[in-house]
Amino acid sequence: MSERDVREDLAGHLRLFAQLGAEGLSRDPAWRRRPGDQPEAPALGASGEPAETLELVRADLGDCTRCKLHRLGRAQIVYGVGNPRAELMFIGEAPGHDEDIQGIPFVGRAGQLLTKIIEAIDLKREDVYIANVIKCRPPQNRNPEPDEVDTCEPFLFQQIDAIKPKVIVALGKFAAHTLLRTAIPITKLRGTWSTYAGVKLMPTFHPAYLLRSPDEKAKAWADLQLVMVELGKRPPR
Repeated sequence: MSERDVREDLAGHLRLFAQLGAEGLSRDPAWRRRPGDQPEAPALGASGEPAETLELVRADLGDCTRCKLHRLGRAQIVYGVGNPRAELMFIGEAPGHDEDIQGIPFVGRAGQLLTKIIEAIDLKREDVYIANVIKCRPPQNRNPEPDEVDTCEPFLFQQIDAIKPKVIVALGKFAAHTLLRTAIPITKLRGTWSTYAGVKLMPTFHPAYLLRSPDEKAKAWADLQLVMVELGKRPPR
């Protein structure tokens, strides 16, 4: 990378900090654990390693035809990506067009903003784990429907069981509502710690919403600063 590229990259991060408000730098019932349920040991592979368990969950998901989304134009399953031993896990709603094409969550415009946010909290994408509640793109990026969430959420629960993160960031109302079993608006949930199966959970705005409502970035940044503190990091001032 040239010196000019480095300067431009740094300038981009500084602009993001400013926008954020910083002043400086399966159907098996056992898979359907809800917050507050008695934790059960996940079905591990021979070694019990998180990466192996995630692979087993992915294999069980297969080329999923469990709900109607498989016949509504999806290109492929978008499972999850990142560090299987991550302390921090980001959970979004569902894949969009770019994610459906590439098979990787959060790679479109919203994903690019999420990547910048991850870097702003002194981490890289490969340090965290990123997944969605829904593993297939809904047509025209419509909201997931209740039967689709009910069918797909067990795989998310098993991903969380395998990774055992220290902190979950629920991006947007669908992730927060799925994990917390609530219908409270995300505007009231965000910025306050909750828990999912003993894991600290911070609801915040979805990056796609922040692209539409850039004035809300400062609130999301405040939420992520709380996450940094929980992870033992010092927020920029």
